[in-house]
Amino acid sequence: MRHCAAMEILPIDHNAFLVAMACVVALVSGFTALSLTRKMAAKTLFEKKLSIALASVAAGGGIWAMHFIAMLGMQLPVLFYYDAAITLISALVAILIVGVALILLHFVDRTPAVITLAGTVLGGGILAMHYIGMAGLELCQALYTPMGVIGASVTALGLCIVAIWVAYGQRNDRTILIGTLCFAGAVTAAHFLAMAGTRFREVPGASEFGPAMSNETLALGVIAFSFVIFGGCLWVGVTYLMPQEDHADAPVPADFEPSKPRATPLQIPCERDGGKVFVAPGDVVFVRADGHYTQVYTTSQRLFCAWPVTEASKRLLPLGFLQTHRSYLVNPAHVSRFEREKDKGRCVFRGEGLPNAPVSRSKLRPIQEALAEQPGAFRAT
Repeated sequence: MRHCAAMEILPIDHNAFLVAMACVVALVSGFTALSLTRKMAAKTLFEKKLSIALASVAAGGGIWAMHFIAMLGMQLPVLFYYDAAITLISALVAILIVGVALILLHFVDRTPAVITLAGTVLGGGILAMHYIGMAGLELCQALYTPMGVIGASVTALGLCIVAIWVAYGQRNDRTILIGTLCFAGAVTAAHFLAMAGTRFREVPGASEFGPAMSNETLALGVIAFSFVIFGGCLWVGVTYLMPQEDHADAPVPADFEPSKPRATPLQIPCERDGGKVFVAPGDVVFVRADGHYTQVYTTSQRLFCAWPVTEASKRLLPLGFLQTHRSYLVNPAHVSRFEREKDKGRCVFRGEGLPNAPVSRSKLRPIQEALAEQPGAFRAT
């Protein structure tokens, strides 16, 4: 840590427009990253890994881009450059540390300690990126004060922990928006608090770690990164990775009678009192395998269905049903709470007299994640 001594300190000013643009980039990157990691339980393992990789680039790259957009707005009375190698290292460090935080959140049991640890790691990534990036200054030396470092550290760690707790407590549009604001606040506040506690002085020589890079070159790189990476991540997230909500083309049962009224694109053919009835998927609480057939449970009755559980899975999973067990398909809209005891779990439903649906050990985490994203009053115990 270098402290200010009796030396000539350079006056510093900031371009207000670039400061505002830096804040916008922090918001966009945070929203992109949190959006890409939504509905992970509905994705394949490859899609999960790809989502986390893209989210890491979006958030980590956003931290880097925000920092250097703000640095482009820093005005000093002397000419200064950036070491290209150190500048690149700062970007890679931010992306990798964000990736570690996201891996903790999506591939480790998401306990309160893990959520707090992920927020701490994310805040540490912001601080590491900032001070590594500052180390890349050439012909100009940064002098840090203890209060600046402490203020930036407390802000980054505190706001990142809050952001992760909000965004991952219950996954919906509202919490993602609030988490985005907390993340952007952490990135921008940490940077400007650190800069408020930083002084600069001119130095005669430049390091030889990497080639020197001017502000103009850095600006081109930051602009290209912001447009290509953020735009690409948003496009991929909306087009390919987010689960599709439109089921107008869902398959229709072969024994469906066109004369029957249809409340949804797909209705489930069941039997009651020797006659055939059609049940809308939204009215189904859960489906249970019964040999080569299934039993369909609604809030008020149990019906026989000629579909095997494999056929029911093929038709109902695209509609948002969750397979909690090889013999059970659950409609998350009817789940009141999720109960877990060690390596076992169960879904408890709204209404009286309905049996619970077991959750197999291998599906505990994805089912809990999927239920947490439901807009209803789901509660995990």
